[in-house]
Amino acid sequence: MSDKPNGPVLIELEQDADITPATAPPVPDAPAPTGQAMQTLAQIAARKPSRLARWFWSLVVALGGFVLSVAVWDFVTGMIARNSYLGYLALGLTVLLLIVLAVMALREALGFMRLKRLDRVHRAAGVAMASGDLEAARDVTDRLMALYAGRADTDWGRANFSERKGDVFDADGLLALAESEVIKPLDAQAVKEIEAAARSVATVTAIVPLALADVAVALTANLRMIRRIAEVYGGRSGVIGNWRLTRSVLTHLVATGAVAVGDDLIHSIAGGGVLSKISRRFGEGVINGALTARVGVAAMEVCRPLPFINAKRPAVTGLVKRALAGLFGRG
Repeated sequence: MSDKPNGPVLIELEQDADITPATAPPVPDAPAPTGQAMQTLAQIAARKPSRLARWFWSLVVALGGFVLSVAVWDFVTGMIARNSYLGYLALGLTVLLLIVLAVMALREALGFMRLKRLDRVHRAAGVAMASGDLEAARDVTDRLMALYAGRADTDWGRANFSERKGDVFDADGLLALAESEVIKPLDAQAVKEIEAAARSVATVTAIVPLALADVAVALTANLRMIRRIAEVYGGRSGVIGNWRLTRSVLTHLVATGAVAVGDDLIHSIAGGGVLSKISRRFGEGVINGALTARVGVAAMEVCRPLPFINAKRPAVTGLVKRALAGLFGRG
């Protein structure tokens, strides 16, 4: 016969008799989203390499270029010695490659010049506003009109400014008129680029669970956004110029603490607090989108040829709500 009991086996667990479902401690909430992808991106981009690292990479690039040029030279001369037709074909391809590299270097130099031109106009406008010098303000507006002389999307604004500038006799009013007629339509284009980038970063962060995927998307989206904002204001830059511009923007944000996320941002922007209760990934998406919008506003301030005078600086809350409307629901 079997000694197994016929009924269920009860195992008594040692527990405090005073604990009941009513008195049990609540389940702790999940940690609030912090926008880790954007904060990691900002720290990486703003990190200044050490002098030793700069020497190392400079020597690596110089040595690699030297070895590559000698190898190409030996290959072309050896090919000419073996077969003149193939050798001269290789020489022609090498010359074409050098021409393309020279054109790329020229584009990078022109990109740096455009960005410096915008910066000079911006600084001159700030000086004119601080001093109230009408002649200095007129010089700034003349340089601004010359800057956008070839832009068809500014023809209407420049024509209106030319008609009305004779009625303004103070520096602030003249610069404000130039801002409203010429710069404000460009601000609308820049805002669209910011909203598109914030939407892209928020969507990928919320949907894609792969590690570092959100960081890669945030880097790509922010680089593209900053380049397009620079193009909107007439500061088209090359690859190196765009990276340097991105570093300067993110360095400014890190220095001012603008990449830190507070509870007010989490709970106010696009319902981030509610979304984080439903899904942490959704909450992270909202915060990464908000930090991307912050980067975009900073890029506007850097690339804009005039400081904000009468026009209001775009609010991050409004940018993210418009970008995410219909995506995560309305907060």
